[in-house]
Amino acid sequence: MERSLWTAATGMAAQQLNMDVIANNLANVNTTGFKRSRAEFQDLLYQTVNAPGTASSASTNLPSGIQIGLGTRTAAIKRLFQQGDFKPTENPLDLVIEGQGFFKVIRPDGTNAFTRDGSFTVDENGNVVNALGYQLDPPITIPQDAKAITIGRDGTVTVRLADETVSQVGNIELASFINPAGLQSVGNNLFVATQASGDPILGTPGQDGLGEISQGFLETSNVNIVAELVEMISAQRAYELNSRAVRAADDMLRKLVTLVR
Repeated sequence: MERSLWTAATGMAAQQLNMDVIANNLANVNTTGFKRSRAEFQDLLYQTVNAPGTASSASTNLPSGIQIGLGTRTAAIKRLFQQGDFKPTENPLDLVIEGQGFFKVIRPDGTNAFTRDGSFTVDENGNVVNALGYQLDPPITIPQDAKAITIGRDGTVTVRLADETVSQVGNIELASFINPAGLQSVGNNLFVATQASGDPILGTPGQDGLGEISQGFLETSNVNIVAELVEMISAQRAYELNSRAVRAADDMLRKLVTLVR
């Protein structure tokens, strides 16, 4: 009986974590460039009473054996990088990546972070920065007398100056990863590379499998509210079933104690 209590408890803990993941997805439904996560589970060790294939007589073997499962555990919380929808903004420094890739920014400690959030602006020095003030890498500076900014699908940044001349001021590079699910989330719509993700592979938008850049759009989160609500209901019901298993095991133990009296 005690084994069933612990087994059901692992199921309740797993569904509680599943609810935590779903809640985070729903909380970020309006976060620019957010990518939803999914909890993945594995069964735990099995107590083997009779191994499959054990001899049952001199000439026969057990076809299946007896193995008792001990519950479940969280194997991973996987980030899913499917493309989100595009939202027009008409802001010349709002950018979206149509396909694979990440924008690369420079953090205050000099290290790089990567993001799908293309809501950029300029600081007091004309540098193109994100909402935290982190510069694009390589840096791009917009002249103070720029009247219009044009960003091509290949990341080329040109400006039209007050004297009506057109000047190219830089190129936006994108980064890709062998395993983007291995990136570490550090908050603020930023990821950092890990050993699991591999080193960033830098390139020009539209080449080598990288997506192209569209100006005046932002990528919304890829959270599907209906799907998350269905997952929430499923997790809630699974939690209730495991709690009932705990209650049933407790009732059986109570009856056993009563029989001993």
